[in-house]
Amino acid sequence: MRVKITLAMATSLLTAALMSTTVYAGTNELTGLEVSDAIAGQRPVAIMVDNEKKALNHYGTAEADIVYEMMNSTANSRVTRLMCLYKDWANLQQTGSIRSTRTTNVMLADEYNAVLIHDGGPFYINTYLAQPYAAHISGGFTRVKNGKPREFTEYVFGQELVNRFAKSGISSNYTVAPERGTHFIFNAADADLGSGVVVNNIDMSNVFYHNKSKLCFNAATRTYDYYEYGNIHTDAEDGQVLTFKNVILQNTSFTQLDKNGYMTYNVIGTGVGYYITNGQAIPITWSKASETGMTHYFNASGQEISVNRGKTYIGLIPSDTWNNLVLN
Repeated sequence: MRVKITLAMATSLLTAALMSTTVYAGTNELTGLEVSDAIAGQRPVAIMVDNEKKALNHYGTAEADIVYEMMNSTANSRVTRLMCLYKDWANLQQTGSIRSTRTTNVMLADEYNAVLIHDGGPFYINTYLAQPYAAHISGGFTRVKNGKPREFTEYVFGQELVNRFAKSGISSNYTVAPERGTHFIFNAADADLGSGVVVNNIDMSNVFYHNKSKLCFNAATRTYDYYEYGNIHTDAEDGQVLTFKNVILQNTSFTQLDKNGYMTYNVIGTGVGYYITNGQAIPITWSKASETGMTHYFNASGQEISVNRGKTYIGLIPSDTWNNLVLN
């Protein structure tokens, strides 16, 4: 069980946790990469980003440390939505566009002690957002005229987040003791899996029917470039490709909440999946004990996996289409 603690205690515990896992101040707990000492104790934000084709091109997604992709609804050919986590959020430029959140996102953001940034959502989220550990800021962000319908015009900027944090009284630093110094266990140096299972393409087009999501290995960068709607994903701000060092795929069942397609993934529990990096894959199991509990990933021997330093894509693959996933 997680216990509410003071800001001073949280900072102290975070420092101790970092030292106990030989991860030093100045390490981004989401990527294992270096970060400014000034924000070492700063909690992340989790920004809900619309992934409908009309919302493209995205702004700021290429800067995200961790990106979740998940089915937003069983309607509309299972259109997906992105939840982008950022450690260094105060320096973000135009980011989004922002849309509503779902129950699943609250549970996942909570395991990072992240502040969820969104614009509303179905009434199902209310019970989750009312929990004492759930922190969020909803709506009222910058509107940018881009010639699109209003629902595709809301974006957030880093300085805007700084101001909204201050206005709401939400702490920008950790408010609960982290389970450990980094969210994943990171390799000391870049490492291959040595599995012999080569994966150059991760084809989710028959999983996420609407978006036709894919990840393709880029041998030059040794990362996986993200594609959807038949095109490589580039940032509207600077043309940067959305690419990932690590890919985690979770076979996750879901519960449909009503006839309109609202649903929640059953992310509390256990399941199987894959960890993919540097062109190779291994089977894994995943486990999450509670809404605030960290999701852990284990190899075939039952040991928690270590991942390479860098950005991570986490795809929640619905169990009823898990067999449609193609790795080759």
